[in-house]
Amino acid sequence: MCGIVGYIGKRDGSSIIFPALKRLEYRGYDSYGFCFINNNKAKVFKRVGEIRKTEKEFLENDFKSNLCIGHSRWAVTGLVTKENAHPHSDCKDEIFVVHNGIIENYKILKEKLIEEGHKFKSETDTEVISHLIEKYYKDNLENAVIKALKDVRGTYGLAVISTKDPDKIVVARLSSPIIIGVNGDEFLVASDPSAIITTTRQIIILEDNEIAVLKKDGMKILKGEKELRKEPETIEWDIEQVEKGGYSHFMLKEIMEEPNVIEDATRGRLIIEEGNVKLGGLESVESKLREINDLFLIGCGTANYACKVGEYMIEEYADIICQSDIASEFRYRKPIVNKNTAAIFVSQSGETADTLGCLKEMKEKNILSLGITNVVGSSQSRETNAGVYTRSGPEIAVASTKAFLGQLTILAMITVYLGRQRNMSLIVGKRIVEELEKLPDLAREILKEKEEIKRIAEKYSKYKNFFFIGRKYNYPIALEGALKLKEISYVHAEGVPGGELKHGPLALIDENYPTIAICPSDSVYEKMISSIEEIKARKGLVIAIATKGNEEIKKIVDDVIYIPKTLEMLTPILSVIPLHLFAYYFADFLGCDVDKPKNLAKSVTVE
Repeated sequence: MCGIVGYIGKRDGSSIIFPALKRLEYRGYDSYGFCFINNNKAKVFKRVGEIRKTEKEFLENDFKSNLCIGHSRWAVTGLVTKENAHPHSDCKDEIFVVHNGIIENYKILKEKLIEEGHKFKSETDTEVISHLIEKYYKDNLENAVIKALKDVRGTYGLAVISTKDPDKIVVARLSSPIIIGVNGDEFLVASDPSAIITTTRQIIILEDNEIAVLKKDGMKILKGEKELRKEPETIEWDIEQVEKGGYSHFMLKEIMEEPNVIEDATRGRLIIEEGNVKLGGLESVESKLREINDLFLIGCGTANYACKVGEYMIEEYADIICQSDIASEFRYRKPIVNKNTAAIFVSQSGETADTLGCLKEMKEKNILSLGITNVVGSSQSRETNAGVYTRSGPEIAVASTKAFLGQLTILAMITVYLGRQRNMSLIVGKRIVEELEKLPDLAREILKEKEEIKRIAEKYSKYKNFFFIGRKYNYPIALEGALKLKEISYVHAEGVPGGELKHGPLALIDENYPTIAICPSDSVYEKMISSIEEIKARKGLVIAIATKGNEEIKKIVDDVIYIPKTLEMLTPILSVIPLHLFAYYFADFLGCDVDKPKNLAKSVTVE
């Protein structure tokens, strides 16, 4: 994986797909490449490293073609080398493939193809597709692709071109996103709408097992032997939303947008006078939700931490047995479920492979499956029975920040929705909904203190190890704070439950091992103070995230970052904001590539 682009039309496609691939840089990559076909001849350009560093070289080659494909690669199978970069070709360099996903049986296929005389140039799983297409090619490219994919076991979003059939792009999808941009008499291919939005807002989303054949005079979409008619959808957001807007990094821009994310997630959904929320995406399953008595919350990485917060919210206020799980582990468990079980799947992209795998497993068991995602038309949004969009807008930095705020906000509203179906009183419902309405302004108060947070980040930027501690609702936020710091600064950080320090982690504490303690004035505040005192007794440094007005805490910690007072269940939405800023400034002081941290990709579409 990571980013796919393609073009067929009457214009010079190289001037379109090169900037398109640059717009997919945020997804993370280690190498990239293009193939251009002109007058039945192919030209390939592959490089390791960043696209922008070789733009001059690319332009000097003067590639001209109205048929081309490109790819940015994040290594899964094979080392980071020029040979392993996409596109991959067949033996005669006549067929070229770009591919996201993973071919699980590629070793078996490769051995068989080698026995048949095929010569491989790379270590990748993708190259077997090129050779399979070569093997089956007889009359046209799409028939060969269809036959080749019947041999493949795994996932793919791919685009194929050939000098033997030089007037088409063949596109296919199975569990890896791929879209087609429609712009009059020209077509674009991409794995992400942000790649093509400057050319067209009209897109067609390929579903699993669909194949599209794009030509200059039109297109057709096939599923098996049936030809489908699909109308284009309109992308609602514009390119300004994916540009930095004057900020030094996308990550900082996205953190500064966090109050807007809360506002957008709640807009039109809060019914103050009824102490309730209106979630249109759940109306079709409202009666089924009244019957559930246990609930799984499933996600990966940052989304999993949102699930953990949701677990506390739903159990406390909706009286439903709730369990959060890491998707990559849950899919190999044998969970005990029944007709009154439901599952909520949380993913920023809606394309996270492990989360989708869990979703399919639960659907096979006839379990009510709901989704929380940011991407309209994503695989998750189409596979779930119902769901709620976060409305967070495009998130470009690899490390998720504002999408996390959107997920937490939606989970808080789902808590009210489920609670009001059960035993939550009007008074409690109104209190939560009224406080949700205030949150955007409270979040803006925190961002006004960004210079103080920046100062603290610089002060601690010489340290190489950190603990993040929290309890109850803020334990998952400790995990999130630690993840952000390690993701973008490559500094070791651990999230630890505040009550678990004495069971082992305290062994590491000394004057060179700072701790960030999330301790708002809530039901576990005194317990957190005890944990801080344990650290201070061992000469540990402590930065506290505390409720505004708490002056006493300054007497026992080294630095304090204040957040406004809110309901305990909503404190994670505020307490995470200074942690996002701290991680950003810390990494920036170290000179790290904040938006594109090494070894990571934005959308993890392989297991």
